[in-house]
Formats: sequence, C-alpha cells, structure tokens
Amino acid sequence: MSTYIMLINYTEQGIRNIKSSPKRADAARFLAKSCGAEMKDLYLTMGMYDLVATVEAPNDEAVAKFALAIGSIGNVRSTTLKAFTEQEYRNIIETLP
Repeated sequence: MSTYIMLINYTEQGIRNIKSSPKRADAARFLAKSCGAEMKDLYLTMGMYDLVATVEAPNDEAVAKFALAIGSIGNVRSTTLKAFTEQEYRNIIETLP
C-alpha cells in the first residue's frame, strides 16, 4: 500500500455548511473504501489548508478516484501528494547513480 497526503480546503459551500463537516468526514471514509483506498487520519489545521488527511491506497488510480469523487461533491478541493516512508526514501537515495 502506498501513502498519500491530501491537503484540503473547504469550498464556499463546504464552509457554509461547516456544522455537517464531521458527518461528511465519515462519509468520505466510506467513499474512500468504495474507491479501494482508506482514509487513515484526518486533521483540522490552521494556515494554508483547512484539513490534512493521510490516505492509503494500492495504487495511484484508487486515490485519484477518491480525490475526484470527494471533489465532485463540492464541499472541498484537494491537492494530493504521494508520500514515501523514511525507509523508502533511504532506499531511493542509496540507489542513485
């Protein structure tokens, strides 16, 4: 499984209905599973992004499907980053030419 970090901002619609945000987070976890991914952690953040989620998925296609599905609902917009563990990072560096 690969790890992905999703940087999320509320849309105008999403912030207008902020009180339903916890229920939407629960629905997003279910939606992730239906796309073949798993939303592991969700953080409310201060600064440039409103939320940060960590997602595990077997491939890029599953997490792309999830990102597109939650974006199409209209409450959030996200930027997705593929993350490498420290050991994966070390392996990549060791094999540099």
